Formats: sequence, C-alpha cells, structure tokens
Amino acid sequence: MSSDPAAPADLADADLRCASAMDADDVAVLLSDLGYPCDVADAARRIDTILHNDRQALLVARCGGVVCGLVALDFMYYLPLDTTTCRITALVVTADAQRRGLGRQLLREAERRARAAGAARIELTSGSQREDAHAFYRACGYSDGTVRFIKRLGDA
Repeated sequence: MSSDPAAPADLADADLRCASAMDADDVAVLLSDLGYPCDVADAARRIDTILHNDRQALLVARCGGVVCGLVALDFMYYLPLDTTTCRITALVVTADAQRRGLGRQLLREAERRARAAGAARIELTSGSQREDAHAFYRACGYSDGTVRFIKRLGDA
C-alpha cells in the first residue's frame, strides 16, 4: 500500500465470486466499459449461458460491496498440444479501481482456476489499441503470442 494518504487503497483482497443473475446490471456496465455495449437483459442472458456451460466461468470482484471488475474464462481442448487451454475472454476493472491490484488479483484467480482444471496454459487477446493493457499483461508475466486473424461471419 502507498504511504501517500491521498493514494487510493489497494484492492488486491477484493471478494471474488462466480457471477449470478443478480449481477446483470454490473456486468452490463463493465462490458460496456470494455467496449462491448450490453444492456441488463442481455447481460442476464449471457450470465445464464455461462452458468449452463461447465467449460465457462464468469467471476466478479466486489470491493466495498460494489462490483468493480470481472474476468470470464473459457476452457477448451487444444488439439496441437493435446491438452486443455484456458482463454480469458474478458477482463475489465472499473476506472476508479484500476492500478490498485485488482486486475492482478483477477488474473491470479484465473490462473489458479486454469491450473485446477488441468489447463497447460492460459491465454488472452487484447485489441491492438489497448497499449496500457498490453503493458499490464506483460508486467504480469504474459508474453506476446501469435498474430490473431479474424473474419466476421455476422454481426458479432
């Protein structure tokens, strides 16, 4: 924790739990903050989809009783390595909670869950414009991987 009394408190000990339907309003705001507009009804549907898929997980972080971050995980079989890979499909922390340890806590929990599920590796993608996020991931031990190519097959 910083010795500066004006510095925000460290959030590295936030309460992490699996998301539920009651988190739809917070998840909608966080996904919208991440650049994926989402209303409460859509967030509720997405949470329900994850809750009914044992290869998915969605965790929310509560700080002082307020949801201030989330991480979404997808566990998939990876043919080239004949093992499970865990992909972080979303990681977002509210602006006022950034640079206070919460992102690192969410990553550590994602890594713990990946190991517990037998994953040999964990990966994530990040838009090329998110340079601050890239620096954060590198500081957390993630390295640049392969180039990702995308072809849109619809509206998503």
